[in-house]
Amino acid sequence: MDFGNIFGNTASYLLSPTTIAYALAATGLAVHFGYAGLLNFGMAAFMAVGGYGYAISILSFGFPWWAGVLVGVLAGALFALVLGIPTLRLRADYLAIATIAAAEVVRLLFLTELFREWTNSAGGLSGYHQSFRDMNPFPPGIYGFGPWTYNENDLWVRVFGLLVLALSVLLVWALMRSPWGRVLKGIREDEDAVRSLGKNVFAYKMQALVVGGVIGALGGIVFVLPSAVIPGSYSTSLTFFLWTILLLGGAATVLGPTLGAVLFWVVFAFLGGLLPEMARIGALPMTTNQADVVRYIVIGIVLMLIVIFRPQGILGNKREMTFVK
Repeated sequence: MDFGNIFGNTASYLLSPTTIAYALAATGLAVHFGYAGLLNFGMAAFMAVGGYGYAISILSFGFPWWAGVLVGVLAGALFALVLGIPTLRLRADYLAIATIAAAEVVRLLFLTELFREWTNSAGGLSGYHQSFRDMNPFPPGIYGFGPWTYNENDLWVRVFGLLVLALSVLLVWALMRSPWGRVLKGIREDEDAVRSLGKNVFAYKMQALVVGGVIGALGGIVFVLPSAVIPGSYSTSLTFFLWTILLLGGAATVLGPTLGAVLFWVVFAFLGGLLPEMARIGALPMTTNQADVVRYIVIGIVLMLIVIFRPQGILGNKREMTFVK
């Protein structure tokens, strides 16, 4: 069994753009659910509009990369408004159903032949990297060591993603320490009580949805920076992965989503290397393809155990969880 390759591939996910993107999206989800109490199951849609907004603005309209980032962010904010106006008066299960349906609508809109000129339908989008790479401050070469060895473009993607993540975490930290954040936590605990104090609960929820949606859209942009926009990536499994990450790290925490993303992808990558290898040498009574599917089962079991035994997550405070009284 090649443990060197398994551990090397696992370690590479510590600084993977995928891990950074999921950490960003989970941070946005923490604003929605952890702090505002919004049961949003449509974060995949925010990542999709961010990624597609970035790619389409560059490919179809010739925008520079930084303008593409702004378009992706504005697309996330606009989608939050469009989603929030008809749904934010719903509560709990009804909001969850509405948001997961909205995410599927967005994914299917990007797949439809009607917008093929801009989205390329099922083929996705690629070839939008040059503008971003032209702004690379790192000279050509190989950087790092061991599993963290990158060329100048891979390093630039990771540095940019980490900077965006750091700024997003700092923004959430500042907002949740402000009077606005305290009102948001009050809405999470008892929105009727907050409404009785004269606060516009709908407006606060909308603002939280926009802030979290913008961070989720930034996650979608970082997600597509290294390779391409692939519509199949924005299925419901992405949303459930984000919920696993959020609950693992701590829903009502600032750093919990980042910790959850790192732990999730490290474990996911480790199982993805270990289980098929064990099946190959006969240690597991299944094929390598079957062993690869087992890791999804393990992730599902882990999510169930987290919700049952530690719903506040690793960094969370149990008193801050509305579903734990």
